[in-house]
Amino acid sequence: MDDTICAISTASQVAGIAIIRVSGKDAKKIVNKIFKGKNLEKVKSHTINYGFIVSNGEKVDEVLVTVMSSPKTFTKEDVVEINTHGGFTTTNKVLELLLLNGCRLAEPGEFTKRAFLNGRIDLVEAQSINDLIESKTENQRKLAMNNLTGKMSAKIQHLMDYILEIRANIEVNIDYPEYEDELVITHEILSDRLNIIKKEINNILKESKTGKLIKNGLNIALIGKPNTGKSSLLNKLIEEDKAIVTNIPGTTRDIIESSFLLNGYLVNLIDTAGIRKTDNLIEKMGIDKSLEQIENADLVLLILDGSKKLSQEDKDLLKKVKKYNYLIFINKSDLNLKIETEYLKNYDYVIGNTLNNELEELKNKIISKFSLDLINEKELVFITNTEHHALLKDTLNTIDSIFKNIKKNVPIDMLTIDLGKCYENLGKIIGKTYEEDLINEIFKNFCLGK
Repeated sequence: MDDTICAISTASQVAGIAIIRVSGKDAKKIVNKIFKGKNLEKVKSHTINYGFIVSNGEKVDEVLVTVMSSPKTFTKEDVVEINTHGGFTTTNKVLELLLLNGCRLAEPGEFTKRAFLNGRIDLVEAQSINDLIESKTENQRKLAMNNLTGKMSAKIQHLMDYILEIRANIEVNIDYPEYEDELVITHEILSDRLNIIKKEINNILKESKTGKLIKNGLNIALIGKPNTGKSSLLNKLIEEDKAIVTNIPGTTRDIIESSFLLNGYLVNLIDTAGIRKTDNLIEKMGIDKSLEQIENADLVLLILDGSKKLSQEDKDLLKKVKKYNYLIFINKSDLNLKIETEYLKNYDYVIGNTLNNELEELKNKIISKFSLDLINEKELVFITNTEHHALLKDTLNTIDSIFKNIKKNVPIDMLTIDLGKCYENLGKIIGKTYEEDLINEIFKNFCLGK
């Protein structure tokens, strides 16, 4: 990180202003070369300076330049931000001049990566910055902001400190047995403390399901026979005519995806091909895709035609969905209902129709099924990263291994190895212990200029 990096930090479009960010030990020096105004190497930190960007004596743009001296900056390096008039030509010309005068074009997420490596933020906070940028709902924003302010990091750090305290106590018992005032860690005491750690991690994992729902949205697969109203339902929920609706069976042959907000939460709808027996190769391929979607959905929503009696295909689908988290929507309540609701007495279903937009009961049922009306009462602090989820599970497995060794009466000092692994796993979540390849993989998904 000895070089100085630069990038355009605003979207590439015509706008009132564009911001070019420069970070590194030569940030002031390089920008000063192309700036006509005050000497940027001598101005006070955290000041905005008026002037012009120049090239060979020609004025390129009228700008405001913000100078921020290390360590009180986002990256903890010297940072200079150039506010130019927005537009492709001008902004790129200023960027070109910076590159010609000693800057290197930043990699995606490199400013945030430097902030992490320089100790300005931890890994959870760094990833929350990207989540904040990509947030589409108010709850996504709140979750990202809470994690950015370090609330989840504090939980993880507390567990690490607790493990460190146990290990230190064991080391004192081994190296200084004459210290009679120090608590002697026995198998029983170790088991009690491990149970506290295990309970806390299980709570984090349990709540992480809610965090993933907020971050990624609720995935609902719409399935059913042809002409039950799946595409009509999708169109009504998203309030847009996205899926083609006809009376011809088999119109939907590929997966159609769209999203809408339900009680402030993102819901991703997947409209699938109507499931029936067919000799049409393309339709069969669509049906196979439909069956795949069932496996990956948070909720399988089976749509039945209420104006007809249940067919054998309907009954086969009813048996299939019961293996999943499901809900049944009996459509076409605007017509005479002929469906045998007594057959469905052991199933979770609601009745409505898409013609008159009678979908409130369906929406309320989904809200209730996933407690979307209760989540806002909790503080939105969850683990949302899949890799972090895996590290917590691995920590639980390691704790279970320690319990097995305690039953085998393995000496306490031998158990500190696995305690060290638990500490290391938790450290990877907040970036106290990390692998360089993993860090590179995380930050390459950030946008350029962040």
